[in-house]
Amino acid sequence: MTGAAAMDLHYTLWLFAVSLGASALGGMLGMASGVFIVPVLTMFGHVDIHIAIGASIVSVIACSCGGAAPFLRERLTNVRLALVLETATTLGALSGVLLSGLIPVPALYFIFAVILLLSAQQMLARRTDPATAADAAGTPRANSWGASLRLDSSYPDRALGREVAYRVQRVPLGLSLMYGAGLISALLGIGSGVLKIPAMDTALRLPIKVSSATSNFMIGVTAAASAGAYFLRGEIVTAIAGPVALGSVAGALLGARVLMRVSNDRPRVLFVAVLAALAVQMLLEAFGVHLFGASA
Repeated sequence: MTGAAAMDLHYTLWLFAVSLGASALGGMLGMASGVFIVPVLTMFGHVDIHIAIGASIVSVIACSCGGAAPFLRERLTNVRLALVLETATTLGALSGVLLSGLIPVPALYFIFAVILLLSAQQMLARRTDPATAADAAGTPRANSWGASLRLDSSYPDRALGREVAYRVQRVPLGLSLMYGAGLISALLGIGSGVLKIPAMDTALRLPIKVSSATSNFMIGVTAAASAGAYFLRGEIVTAIAGPVALGSVAGALLGARVLMRVSNDRPRVLFVAVLAALAVQMLLEAFGVHLFGASA
């Protein structure tokens, strides 16, 4: 094997390993792998941010497909709610595609950092999971969106050892936030789960496991809405996107299995810690401070 071939193989294996770990973590949190893959590829792999976003979008689709089945089997995914919210998210993604070529790279880094910080703050503000909120809420109002659209549901929680019922609240606010999540998803290639989880947690008042599973179900559709435009612009490079997609499928399955076996508080704390760390690094990148070397 020549030196160039060996280098290509090592780089391919590195891409696979990175996407495997990122998707396992992202799949457990319902964020897909984009929120982790974009910073890693740009800061450690020295990949242009637009190429990294293209590979990330492909990984988001693969991650969603790989992680959806276990969540559906365990009844964690609220499919009816996902279909309602996806209409707003897809419209936001299409809007983001139209704006993506107009925003300079430092601005993308800055937007990414701000979104991560806001998401971490929202998740940290609500440490108590609303898993039992439905039991204490009383009879739902007949004219509420959740009752009218029959969005309320339940899921079996292995950590608690019982069936947990929940109600979907403030649906109009949730739809507005989902539009913004779709727009940011198309701009940054992060799968929009980084915003959907806080939106479902704080606006719709869903248990964190339901938020993660439903977000994972939705992110593939949102990414597919913008993938074609990135492909036509030549920003999806097969040599990078291929290994990333393969690692994402395996990682998503691993992350889904972990989520189903842990308590609700652990994913929330991990979510906040990871987002805060990534936000600091991306904010430094926005101002030209490269902790791990200059990006390509």
